[in-house]
Amino acid sequence: MSEAEFAILRDVMMREITLSASQTSEQTGKSELDERVMQAIGQLPRHEFVPLELKAYAYLNTPLPIGHGKTVSQPFIVALMTDLLAPGPEHTVLEIGTGLGYQAAVLGRLAHKVYTLELNEDLADQATNRLKALQCANVEVRIGDGNQGLPQHAPYDRIMVTAAPDLIPPPLLGQLKPGGRMVIPTGLMESQQLLLVEKSPEGKYQTTEILPVRFSSLDQAEYY
Repeated sequence: MSEAEFAILRDVMMREITLSASQTSEQTGKSELDERVMQAIGQLPRHEFVPLELKAYAYLNTPLPIGHGKTVSQPFIVALMTDLLAPGPEHTVLEIGTGLGYQAAVLGRLAHKVYTLELNEDLADQATNRLKALQCANVEVRIGDGNQGLPQHAPYDRIMVTAAPDLIPPPLLGQLKPGGRMVIPTGLMESQQLLLVEKSPEGKYQTTEILPVRFSSLDQAEYY
């Protein structure tokens, strides 16, 4: 497919994200998503973050398999989670679950620095190459256990988790900067909730349930 054809499909995807935001507004409290987030997603070539044989399907508003039993998340969920995280140009972000790097690339367009952690070495290598090809110079891929976070660069202004633990891992709470935000799905497979965690300047946590979701398990290291 040509770049012009991909651009048309990307425009369709953006309209579907907008529609999904409107349809879930009673749950999320958001009838539309932040313009910076939408612009970042609208400019990013999602087809560069899926396997070659799936490029034609890259802009469907659905998860897609990327190998090793993993997927790249539904575009609307990527947009919603990014909006909730509210990354700014001064922020350092930790992402748990790199996959092939799509969410990290979105975050890299909005934040100062992104560290993204992936347990699977093959996916981490592929993500590194894809991000480098698109000149995402402020995104750094690391290999490690997402439950433990990345303490050497903590604390983080924002933490994005794209796999679901049963409970929020304490190391991630500890690595979140006072005044920071974390977006994370938690719970058992049949009853997961997307959560927004806010840490006050005094170090107190407030957790808000956003909407039901379905992610693979962080405890099984099956990252989205």
